[in-house]
Amino acid sequence: MNRVPVLSVTGKPLMPTKASRARRWLKQGIAKVVYNNLGIFQIQLIQGKKVVPRKGSQFQSVVVGIDPGKLYTGIGVQSALVTLWLVHLQLPFKTVRERMEQRRMMRRNRRGRRINRKIVFSKRAHRQKRFRNRRSSKLAPSIRAKSAGQSTLSGELCANRELELRVLDELSQIYPINAVVYEIVRAKGDKGFSPVMVGQKWQLANLRNDFDTVVEVEGWKTAQIRTQLELEKQKHSKGDTIPATHAVDGVALACSQFINYGIVNRQTMGWRGCVQITSAPFAVVRRPPISRRQLHLMIPASGGVRRKYGGTVTRHGFRKGDYVEATQAGKTVRGWVSGDTERQVSVSDAEWKRLGQFSKNKVRLLQRSTGLIVTQSSPD
Repeated sequence: MNRVPVLSVTGKPLMPTKASRARRWLKQGIAKVVYNNLGIFQIQLIQGKKVVPRKGSQFQSVVVGIDPGKLYTGIGVQSALVTLWLVHLQLPFKTVRERMEQRRMMRRNRRGRRINRKIVFSKRAHRQKRFRNRRSSKLAPSIRAKSAGQSTLSGELCANRELELRVLDELSQIYPINAVVYEIVRAKGDKGFSPVMVGQKWQLANLRNDFDTVVEVEGWKTAQIRTQLELEKQKHSKGDTIPATHAVDGVALACSQFINYGIVNRQTMGWRGCVQITSAPFAVVRRPPISRRQLHLMIPASGGVRRKYGGTVTRHGFRKGDYVEATQAGKTVRGWVSGDTERQVSVSDAEWKRLGQFSKNKVRLLQRSTGLIVTQSSPD
């Protein structure tokens, strides 16, 4: 039942087609295989070739459901007849938070080292204040002003929401998306102070700039739809990379555009509409946790010479995050470039655990870094 995304001659997303039809088009030379950053198998029609129109070839509704979270996000792409794609996003919240704390500590250390504390306070080399940061505000401390009438999130929350936007942008270039359904929460108390509410508002504003139809659904409604569709939800071990943890909620949210609870007749309330849930490709997506280049290390080296740390470029022509094939002692592995030494390249798996260090001459580039690590797995 898996469907293959199709692009027009000009690159516009069309309705996905059956795998058998896609194979036939490729064999007849009507279409060619194209690649995308999410690793989804996709074809594009070739200029000058005619495709015989089929019954029901008009555009149908394709909806994306997003179940946002702090550590994980589930996304489902659904049409009325078939489930197209499922994804489990591993959000970079913990990594960004740890690095921001380290950055703050290093900055304080640098400022402290350049101040001569033997002289009076008024003559010390303190940096002059650049702005007044003691204004009364209802925004949380993790929120900072970006421009007039616009606010941005703290680094952790912003990184989470930006990863969702990145994946959604890639999906919009693959499927003809008609609507986006986003699960929302209702925080108690001062909603202007809650980072969750501010982040939610920021994300919804971004979605409305990119898509004509953006629907908000509360969590309790998601649970009702999931129960009606008989979708199983795993409520323990939330970090398991399976559809039942978070992607299933993305599917339920997308299905909310095809079914709803209401008046069936004058005396009955019930579910109306029709949607079919099918097996679909499942992927796990995360960002490569690359350390940015540091000009100053936490502990200075002896002699005043600081070693190289971080950065995205290696000394051997590879970039961190490149997908490569490496060979050592007759064993071949595939993974992502995560570091380098003077003569070797470090290769890691999808969880960023090092598979080994390989000679630079035995590492072959398969795909340049896209800023995403995508691993495909079976939905079962």
